Amino acid sequence: MKLIFILLLPVFIFSFGTKAQTIINRDSIIEKMVNQISSERIEQDVRKLVSFHTRHNLSEQNNPEKGIGAAWNWLKAEMEKSIPESNGRLSVEFEKYKVGGEGQRIENEIELRNVVATLKGIDSIDDRIFLISAHFDSRVEENEDSTSFAPGANDDASGVAAILEMIRIMSKQEFSGTIIFMAVSGEEHGLYGATHMAEKAEKENWNIVGMLNNDMIGNSSSSGTLLNDNMKVRVFSEGVPAFETEQMARNRAYTSGENDGKARQLARYVKEVGERYVDQLTVTLIYRNDRFGRGGDHTPFCKKGFTAVRITEFNENYNRTHKTPGIENGIQLGDLPEYVDYEYVRKNTGVNLATLANLASAPYEPKNVGISVQGLSNSSTLSWEEPEKGEKPKGYYVLMRETYQPVWERKIFVSETEITLPYSKDNYFFAVQSVDENGHESLPVFPGRARRR
Repeated sequence: MKLIFILLLPVFIFSFGTKAQTIINRDSIIEKMVNQISSERIEQDVRKLVSFHTRHNLSEQNNPEKGIGAAWNWLKAEMEKSIPESNGRLSVEFEKYKVGGEGQRIENEIELRNVVATLKGIDSIDDRIFLISAHFDSRVEENEDSTSFAPGANDDASGVAAILEMIRIMSKQEFSGTIIFMAVSGEEHGLYGATHMAEKAEKENWNIVGMLNNDMIGNSSSSGTLLNDNMKVRVFSEGVPAFETEQMARNRAYTSGENDGKARQLARYVKEVGERYVDQLTVTLIYRNDRFGRGGDHTPFCKKGFTAVRITEFNENYNRTHKTPGIENGIQLGDLPEYVDYEYVRKNTGVNLATLANLASAPYEPKNVGISVQGLSNSSTLSWEEPEKGEKPKGYYVLMRETYQPVWERKIFVSETEITLPYSKDNYFFAVQSVDENGHESLPVFPGRARRR
């Protein structure tokens, strides 16, 4: 049955060209979780990680108070504190792996560990996995210096502290899908811990819907430019996928979808949902996989074909990153805990929590989303199919934006699986997402060529 465009449901409403009134509908449970995030607890976790002196990948593993081994043991124990309140749904384990050898940045083979907490979904049919990651290793300038004080307060104790806070809060709630929280090692020497997890996910055929990598989310003041702003955060996302088959490349070229890959859809989702639940924070979309010439733990997942983005502070301070603590020309160097903006980390944690909670509560994405190309018309007809698994959606949102716009501008609610809109597909891009009774939306699906009916 074809539905002609007649209904607009107010979740986020914008008129093309100028912004109209915005109506924000928040899920009360997600809002409560976001409000429970504590900057004080985050600061305590950052300072505890700093207290291990260094978390260098080649540092001590058997000293209970110092080195990377002390850090991963503490992280595991801290995550396990949330198991009782999870009704048995939370499990925590070490993920061991070996790295190093000829031609690698770590010359001799060693064993490292990731700390992985899995919050099992309540729907036994729901096989979706939602990942969030941060790295707990740290370093100073010299790549092999495993003994100097390397606090790593912002890089990346801030991201790890955010994950610990989310585990405490989210383990008390129930979600349809499974959420995996990862504190990984090996990042500073070549993304080793994340690479191991991406390979494991590929081998075991994990159904990863999205991966959020948090790396440096606590610095609000820049070096050089002297900017100071804790009201903006960046989300990096790849355009042309790092993993792309010939068929995917043909579809991308046919639909002009180079700005509408899955990572871009996840980034837009983070922006919409994050700003919905976190006040005084703007999520800025950066159309790069990562910072210029640099990389992060989401990249190994992108290379395996998974949907992954990086969340990071808007302003970086290069007097902090990888610096040995000390005074130089009257300037304090080093990634010290007193220079982390913990209120900023709190807000960025809220963006992550809201995104994960909304996604893990939402229905599966619609299937076989397509746009009709039969004949020439100034209208656009989209069609799709119900998800094959999980609860039946209440309906669907058809998203619209003008081709030059970075984010979706209109959300049109429909209960059917086909709609004709009086807008030309030459001038607009479209997508479709499932939505449940409580307003939780799946990731948007960018249409290909519609199947003939």
